[in-house]
Amino acid sequence: MLYFSKLRIIFVSLICIFFILIASNNLLKPEKRFIDKKINLGLDLQGGSYLLLEIDNSPVIEQKIQNISTLIRTYFKEKGIRVGNLKFSNKKLSFTVEDKFKQNVIDEFQDENSNINPYYPRFKSHQLDIIDTGSELELSFSKQGLVELKTSSQDQALEIIRRRIDEIGTNEPNILKRGNDRVLVELPGLDDPKRIKSLLGKTANLTFRFVSKDNQDSFGVEKLKYEDGLNEDFVSKRIILSGDNLLDAQPRMNNQTNETVVSFTLDRVGAKRFGKATSANVGRQLAIILDGKIISAPVIRDTIASGSGQISGGFTFQSATDLALLLRSGALPAPLNIIEERTVGPDLGQDSINAGMFALIVGFILVIIYMFIKYKIFGLITNITLITNLIILLGILTLFEATLTLPGIAGIILTVGMAVDANVLIFERIKEELRNEKNNIIAFDSGYVKSRTAILDANVTTLLAAIILFFMGSGPIKGFSVTLGVGIFTTLFSVYFIARLFTAIYVSKNKDKEALIR
Repeated sequence: MLYFSKLRIIFVSLICIFFILIASNNLLKPEKRFIDKKINLGLDLQGGSYLLLEIDNSPVIEQKIQNISTLIRTYFKEKGIRVGNLKFSNKKLSFTVEDKFKQNVIDEFQDENSNINPYYPRFKSHQLDIIDTGSELELSFSKQGLVELKTSSQDQALEIIRRRIDEIGTNEPNILKRGNDRVLVELPGLDDPKRIKSLLGKTANLTFRFVSKDNQDSFGVEKLKYEDGLNEDFVSKRIILSGDNLLDAQPRMNNQTNETVVSFTLDRVGAKRFGKATSANVGRQLAIILDGKIISAPVIRDTIASGSGQISGGFTFQSATDLALLLRSGALPAPLNIIEERTVGPDLGQDSINAGMFALIVGFILVIIYMFIKYKIFGLITNITLITNLIILLGILTLFEATLTLPGIAGIILTVGMAVDANVLIFERIKEELRNEKNNIIAFDSGYVKSRTAILDANVTTLLAAIILFFMGSGPIKGFSVTLGVGIFTTLFSVYFIARLFTAIYVSKNKDKEALIR
């Protein structure tokens, strides 16, 4: 029946009051807010920076092939097969074996249970392709192997980019995949992306290697420049430590030299290796290398067994902070190249807000006028319900600190339309019931009950579409799906609780009135 208990009335009232208070946070100063939450504005509304990054996978492929070369030599040595003339060129690895062992090696690489060439059953493909050129065997990544490598590299890059941006404290960044070798970064409210570009442009590949003054080392040497670009040194290719062994890195002030340094802490394995290396090489220079450039090369004065140390290099506090951030977040698997960059000014964002709000207000006013003309007092009830519905919707978005985009505003406008549609269905069904039923209360109750199926079907199908858009879409599309999805729930609540409550109160007081609804 068209009846609301006192408990239900209190429940509905409390929910409405609660979300009104939450929604009001967006209009209040921080110190006067009910809770410290508000709706965040997306890039298209508050302005900010847009970066499209491309992952350069060539170094990754080269590194993987080089790792495979070491594995191949060791693996086949255990089987009594000598591998020689290992050469890497044009993303391919070539080597020679005795003719009598060639087929054995090929079979090993083409075996579905191969220990050195992973097989992807889903794609019926190995990671590596092997070709017999006659004089030598040639290895290269298969098509699917390249896809898997690029996907893995992209996943790692995405996570590290997210860590670096989160460390800076950028509000509601949007970091998404594009294809299998690109990453989209949207930073709302950031109109100067210089620092971000600097941080994302560094691979942050940290290594500790000894300086070789005689230009000789059993592992080989290479000439590297210092970060200032003025000096250079020969350093061993042997890596003593890498950034993978770092637990933490923080900017510090060295009280003895009064300069800013980066203090680092190593994990257990790194501390053991570092202690052993420094104890055996007292008096030698240890080069600290970041992305192929020497930051500093201090002389080892004593054994460092504590698992901690300092990196100095004439840092400002900002540059030391950035370096520590890079080291904490980890090294990128491959360099990132910026291929597209846009900055949306706050004025343009404000124009978008104004346009969206204008559309919402105009549409809302027209709906209010139409509903009042069409249904009189019940139109007024509908209008009150619509306003409450919008406030509850904004309250929920505020509670979850959602990011509002221009398509998100479109989702709110669509929610208004769906709420109106639900009320129209109910009132038109009530009219039909009143033609056959003299009792107003029974007719109104039947109208609500019999229109329920049509309303639920329409909203559930729309909800499914919103869910698909959320998981399959990205950026602004997700913003649209969020507001639309939340709007469906608030619409159903407002129609069957708020509007029905007001309707029940009015009909109960005017149950004997003729032509209650026209």
